[in-house]
Amino acid sequence: MTAKKPGGRPSNSVRTLAVDIGGTGIKIITLDGNGKPLTERVRVKTPRPATPAAIIAAIAGLAKAQGEYDRVSVGFPGVVCRGVAVTAPNLDPRWRGFHLAEALVKKLGKPARIANDADVQGFGAIEGHGVELVITLGTGFGSALFVDGRLVPNLEIAHHPFQKGQTYEEKLGDAARKKIGKKKWNNRLAKAIQTLERTFNYDHLYIGGGNAQRITIPLPASVKIVSNVAGLLGGIALWRD
Repeated sequence: MTAKKPGGRPSNSVRTLAVDIGGTGIKIITLDGNGKPLTERVRVKTPRPATPAAIIAAIAGLAKAQGEYDRVSVGFPGVVCRGVAVTAPNLDPRWRGFHLAEALVKKLGKPARIANDADVQGFGAIEGHGVELVITLGTGFGSALFVDGRLVPNLEIAHHPFQKGQTYEEKLGDAARKKIGKKKWNNRLAKAIQTLERTFNYDHLYIGGGNAQRITIPLPASVKIVSNVAGLLGGIALWRD
């Protein structure tokens, strides 16, 4: 028998508005109860300054064209705790302590859940077995660690030291790539992969984010590039109680 949600609807008919907030772009799509896309992915540039008000307005504008949905999942580029933004290094200082879930519920009139964007991307990419590490290469550097499909919460590799006293984000973020060029950036990435493998002894490493398409180095068999769409498809996992 198919489980029912309040109102008599089958659980697999519940529609999730999945949002991915990035430092350069905001993406949105609607998913069915099994996490399959019901609409085309739409993207707009992240407003500048990237204040809470500006980004919420952008999300609301995109949501209007998505049709009906029952709930909202958001991947956020920073640490999130119980729907509250703790850090947002590539957005705006006004995000610190901002109650994003609460603000979206008020704006969209639907229940909302928020998680770190790399965590959400990981849910859309992992197989659920062994130790799986996810990194995202975009404006900044994101990370998520899973053990047998379970998320290790609040892992933030980006601001840990990597080389010469600088962090992974400083060495592999988009600003660094533009400064040093694709070849040197790829060489740094190769060293980062070696370091991360020794640190976490992962079974699989998944690489996503907008700059994943700029990777030119050969990757070990345990490393896989994943589509940016995973950052939206993983949104369904936020509702697995």
